Amino acid sequence: MTGGLSSIQLVLGDEELLVARAVDKAVAAAKEADAATDVRQYDANALAAGELAEMVSPSLFGGRRLIVVRGGQDARKDVVTALLDYAKHPDPDVTLIVTHTGGGRAKALADGLRTAGAEVVTAAKLKSHRDRVAFVREELRRGSTRGSEEAAEALLAAVGNDLRELAAACSQLLADVEGRIDAATVARYYRGRAEVSGFTVADAAMVGDVPGALEALRWALHVGVDPVPIADAIADGVRTVARVASAGRGNAYQMASSLGMPAWKIERAQRQARGWSPEGLVAAMRAAADCNAEVKGGADDRGYALERVVFAVAAARNGDSGRSGQGGPGRTDGDGTGRPTDARAAARAAAAGRGATGTRRPGGSR
Repeated sequence: MTGGLSSIQLVLGDEELLVARAVDKAVAAAKEADAATDVRQYDANALAAGELAEMVSPSLFGGRRLIVVRGGQDARKDVVTALLDYAKHPDPDVTLIVTHTGGGRAKALADGLRTAGAEVVTAAKLKSHRDRVAFVREELRRGSTRGSEEAAEALLAAVGNDLRELAAACSQLLADVEGRIDAATVARYYRGRAEVSGFTVADAAMVGDVPGALEALRWALHVGVDPVPIADAIADGVRTVARVASAGRGNAYQMASSLGMPAWKIERAQRQARGWSPEGLVAAMRAAADCNAEVKGGADDRGYALERVVFAVAAARNGDSGRSGQGGPGRTDGDGTGRPTDARAAARAAAAGRGATGTRRPGGSR
């Protein structure tokens, strides 16, 4: 052990920012324990077994060493063997840190180091939206600022999902803003970027504001926002309203855990759900799914596909989806029988991304 740091540490994952932070933290801990610690860094794919033996062998001059081997998943077989042999009897004056994605041709290296008792630091990509929100809130806490969940959501909408950009944005906000950071703070600070996110387009479309949605869409495309996340945001908007509508009326904070959404998002969806019929939600889901398919490879003009889905969603909300009987709640169903529609069943079908026949439609999600 070196200043509380394990003799062998495995940084496991493929998120570059988290990997870099884990290595930097280990180096800082070693330097804090002994400022004279010799730090050396190597790429695994350029390392030979003989070099490794020299790196970890006892020094004639003594002193502590910290060796970082990056990209362990690309190590050659002889290097993997040498690392695993060393891990059985590590030198107490040497700290070995190996970064590894968890896959690659040298997957056995990660498994072997873990079996040998290496300290494992997870640095996997944050795949869920909830994890990214938690990351942003933790970044704000680093500066002794308690950022709200709404602020984290607003920052994600303004900056995107790249962790390096999010971390930089949080640092800038902490440097420039005093006191609590909320959604209004983010909106003021990132005015112009947040206003042209895909979720701005989706929010306008879901309440039937076609001019507002088209204005936001065209500006977003003009400043270079990729069409794919815009299409995903529209699909997410329809799904969210459908899920909240299918759950029935209730307190947003009580519904949050069962729906797996923040309360503020449920409250917004409840407001947006006014004026929607179950049939309209199904039609909007179909339009969003078709738009996703077009934007992600099937359309010659992706901007036109996005404009078309804005009109389609608004038409579905207004009950003009090309089928009879598609109006507000309480109207007859689409088969013309006059029987009342099962609103919750239709909304659940829309939430699950299914059409009227129950077959799942293609389309992306956020």
